[in-house]
Amino acid sequence: MIKKSLRFRLILSFCLVSIGIWGGSAALSWYESREYVDEFYDTYQLHLARQLSAADWSNIKPGTQARVNTLVEELDDDGEDEDEALGFAVFDKNGKMIFHDDEDGKYFTYNQYASGFVNQPSGHKGKLWRIIWMKTVDNDFTIAVGQELKYRNKAAVEMVEEAVTPWLIGLAIMLLAIILLVNRELNPLKLITRNISKRDADDLSPLKENFAPQEIKPLIVSMNSLFDRISKMISRERSFISDAAHELRSPLTAMKVQLEVAELAYDDKAAHEKALQNLGKGLERASRLVEQLLALSRLEANTQQYQNFDILDWHKAINNEIEEQKSAAKSKKIEIETKIKEPYFLKEGHGLLISLLLRNLLDNAIKYSGEGAKIKIELNDKELIVSNNKVSLDKKNLSRLGERFFRPAGQSVTGSGLGLSIVEKISTLHNCQMTTSLEGDEFSVSITKN
Repeated sequence: MIKKSLRFRLILSFCLVSIGIWGGSAALSWYESREYVDEFYDTYQLHLARQLSAADWSNIKPGTQARVNTLVEELDDDGEDEDEALGFAVFDKNGKMIFHDDEDGKYFTYNQYASGFVNQPSGHKGKLWRIIWMKTVDNDFTIAVGQELKYRNKAAVEMVEEAVTPWLIGLAIMLLAIILLVNRELNPLKLITRNISKRDADDLSPLKENFAPQEIKPLIVSMNSLFDRISKMISRERSFISDAAHELRSPLTAMKVQLEVAELAYDDKAAHEKALQNLGKGLERASRLVEQLLALSRLEANTQQYQNFDILDWHKAINNEIEEQKSAAKSKKIEIETKIKEPYFLKEGHGLLISLLLRNLLDNAIKYSGEGAKIKIELNDKELIVSNNKVSLDKKNLSRLGERFFRPAGQSVTGSGLGLSIVEKISTLHNCQMTTSLEGDEFSVSITKN
């Protein structure tokens, strides 16, 4: 089914509703006019019938009808009164017509069972008449006063025409005004369409709201919000591509060099194995960097999909991450101590993201601690703290640790510089705040509720 334009549907709807209301009003006017005409002429017929029933018809002679007709014609003076299709007749007990109006009444047919108003055919064409039958005072005669129903319909139609015709003209003017107003009021949508169609693909500047009516402003606000989100998304993607290209250049170059060394030192077994080991480390670093980049990109691009929070099982999450990092910690003789106390400062959250947060905190703590260090994980109703000692870090670099790819100078441990960026992003998604501190050689990261 072809969907018509909004303009066409609005105009069509207004026109149909207006015509429907006008048609309904006309029909109601016809019904009420018809009732009024029936009531008026029924009263008129009843009044005439009562007058005729009060007259003395016992002295009517055969020549009376002719004489009355002559007198009426002379009084008429050849003039023509308005024809109301009204007639009457007088019948005796035997049903014989003894008098009539010399026009329509002479065609009435006696009906001995009729009483009151009756609709019945009359005349040689058999047209339908409304006739009132009434006995005279002495009960010796029957009076019939009738009117053709077609005349009543005609009278009702004329009344309706007089009442409805001005409204019909008004309806035509109103429909024309509706068409003009709809076209005028939809012009802002045309302007928006024209504005967007003429834009360059890179133009994501907000649309102007000052020309738009109140009803269209929410649409423009939503579109501007969409433009803003698209602009930020494009910026993130460009930043991601730029950062990825920049950060991957070093490990890829190093792997290329190690590969060349391995090829040149094919006959030197020790040098060959050393080059292969370095190549493996480079691959591991590149893989870790790509993993962290993708994690951060997903966090920044799809924040809405992480809004469905569940009850967090902190015991399970912490123990699982400790188990995964046990081998790395053991190789550096690092002890991991936990102090978990309920209730927790954060009861609900996204389980996978909390695991990723703990993984990065533990990974950083193990990497940047000296041998024999101690890592503490504290969780209570106020905060989550992960601290580690035997750290070599200048305090002037403390404020920059959450920046992407920032790694203090002099670091011998390989890394991507994204761990704390990911932790900070996950904290923000859970309405929390990350802070770092350094006391002597002990470094700690604290996550607290905003």
